Amino acid sequence: MLALARFNSCGHTRIGLVAGKKNVKLAVQRNRFKRLARESFRLRQQQLPTLDIVLLARRGVDDLDNATLQRQLHGMWKRLQRDARRFDTASAPTGTKRDA
Repeated sequence: MLALARFNSCGHTRIGLVAGKKNVKLAVQRNRFKRLARESFRLRQQQLPTLDIVLLARRGVDDLDNATLQRQLHGMWKRLQRDARRFDTASAPTGTKRDA
């Protein structure tokens, strides 16, 4: 999986999912990936900063079982949260308030 993220100004986190036929052959597997990703995002949406996230399915994601896929998604949300916090504090000058 690959996650691309960018800060947004709409006030809430949004997600886009891309599971191409080239990387995940069967529609059943593409739908399973998207279903699990949406559910994982829904459960952690409130902890994430206001981002636009695009989640890309890579080759081999259809070989993962549900538990492994959920663990990887959980780790990815934690990394995104940490990186966004680090980027947000690094880009704002000290002593000023940054409005999202």
